[in-house]
Parts: sequence; C-alpha cells; structure tokens
Amino acid sequence: MADRRRINPPSGPTITPNFFASPSDPPTQPPQRTRPPHEIRKIFLKTGLTPSASGSAYLELEPSSSPKPATYFDRSTSTLKLTCTVHGPRPLPRSVPFSPHLLLTAHVKFAPFASKHRRGYVRDTSERDLSVHVETALRGLLISERWPKSGVDVIITVLEGEDDGPAFTEEGSGGEGGAGGLSGWGMMSVLSGCMTVASAAIADAGIDCSDLVSGGVAAVVRQPSFPHTQTAASKASPKEIVLDPCPSEHADILAVCVVGYLRSRDQITEIWTRGDLEGLPGEEGSEQSDFEVLLDQAVEAAVSSRLVLDAALKEATEYKLQKMAPALPSSGEKVKRLD
Repeated sequence: MADRRRINPPSGPTITPNFFASPSDPPTQPPQRTRPPHEIRKIFLKTGLTPSASGSAYLELEPSSSPKPATYFDRSTSTLKLTCTVHGPRPLPRSVPFSPHLLLTAHVKFAPFASKHRRGYVRDTSERDLSVHVETALRGLLISERWPKSGVDVIITVLEGEDDGPAFTEEGSGGEGGAGGLSGWGMMSVLSGCMTVASAAIADAGIDCSDLVSGGVAAVVRQPSFPHTQTAASKASPKEIVLDPCPSEHADILAVCVVGYLRSRDQITEIWTRGDLEGLPGEEGSEQSDFEVLLDQAVEAAVSSRLVLDAALKEATEYKLQKMAPALPSSGEKVKRLD
C-alpha cells in the first residue's frame, strides 16, 4: 500500500534552472589565464583530516579566474578537489599467499557530483586507468621490504574534477569528452593531484618511504587560447609550453605530459603523455627532442608542487610533536625534587 503522506521525489535526474536578468545579457565568458606560463596554481594541502584512517590528506587547487564575477549557477570555472585516505599496513588474510613485500592497492573514484554530468557509482574505465597509474607511481615510493605479508589500501575520492574545456563548448559539457568531459585533458590534471595527495596521506600514515612523489603537468597550447578569437592566421601561431594547464582556459591544447617525480632521488616513477609532440618550442642549439623538452617542463611543475608538499608535512609533523611532547617541569621544580 502506497504512503499517501510521503512526497516521492522524481524518478529521473533534474536540472536546476538558470535564470538571466534579461535576454540582452551577454553569455558567460570563458576564464582567462592570468599567471605566467612557468607558474603553477596555488595549492592547498592538509593532512590528518580523517581520524579513523591511518593517514589522510586533502588537496585543492586555486580555481581559474573568470573575467566577470561568477554567479551561483556559473560553471565556467573549474578546479580540483581531492581527498585521500590510507588504511594499513595491516596483515593479509590467511587465504592470501605469503608475500615478502608490502601489497599496495590504489582505488580512485569520482564522486557523482564531481563533474557537470552525474557519474555512476560503478567504476568506469577512466577510473580504473587512474588507479593503475597512481599505483605505479607509489610503488617506487614505498620501502616494501619492511612490511612482509601486509597490505595497504590507498583510496582517493575526486570531489571536483577539472573539465576538458570551457563550459559553453561541447567538449566541456561532456559531448566529446565522455562522462562529464573528464576523460581527456582534464584527466591529466586529476592524475597529477592524485599522486601528490596520495604521497601526503602515506607520509601522514607513518609508512616507511624512500622519498615523496609529487605530480607535475605541462602542456603545449597554441595562442590565442579561445575559439571566439581564433582566425586563419592565429591557427598558424607559434606553440607555447605552459605549466599546470587548466583545460577551461585553453581551447587549443596540442599535447600534455604528466609525471610523478622523486626530487631527492631524481627519479621519475610515472609518466603519461598524449597529443602531438612535433615542433615544440625549445632552446636554440639544443639537441633535446620534442618529448624531452615537454618532459623537463613537467618535472619543473612537479618540483614546484613538491615545495607545497614539504611545507604541509612539516606543519603536520610539528603539530604532532607538540601534542606528543609531555609538559616539562620548570627548573625550580627540578631543584625541589633533587632536594
């Protein structure tokens, strides 16, 4: 028997209406890149936000700047918000064969509200690919010999992901980019943030590591960046390499490279490149290939994000030491006890 006193919600998804003041209002302009090409966005990173987990971290990037004040319904800007929890190391079940090394499992999942188009609860191929890349980057970080027959789970939740293009284009709305426009260029920035936040969470859990891995992204774009300003002459304009690209700020992205870099050991644990790498701008007389030029810029972006990672972990360590340190007696109290 149906409950007549209960108001049932709609069976399908709903879209909130967006009302304009008048039909003559100009459309929302795309965000513009105001920072220099060799400067990354500001990063907020904090550890120890989930008490029930062995280690946790939260990462958020500065949103792209819009030429006009953003309204409540404006989605022309995009940013990146990630949360990571680490569970373990803990003993493996008896049914699992003996392993002399620590078994690492990475799990990346997009929240249903992470993109413009609502995502499902079952992991798709893009989330599985991200999990494999993150797991590969973290394997070169851990000292797995110290934890035999143990396992650790790294769970990353994408609260908000960067879209592949501006909000008013088909690519940014998910027309060509898959579910929510997060299967193209925006996926590279998500992977870079996942590696950085996972490294911070592992360090917060107190797991032995040889170094800290930080993610960096570099892209080849063609200026001008927006489709309404492109002409036949601008399509032949020279290419430019930018660090930490925001896909909504560039309409013509040619190639992207993301790396997981260990600065102290000067090693790369993960690399992913896609796009056209021909004719990149480089130094005159240099014998580097186009791929090496883009790779060096991605490493430079990873070194910049490593500074934020070091500062966040240093602040968390100082806070833990202050909580663990007992209250030391004064010098006068020591003398009285000796007497």
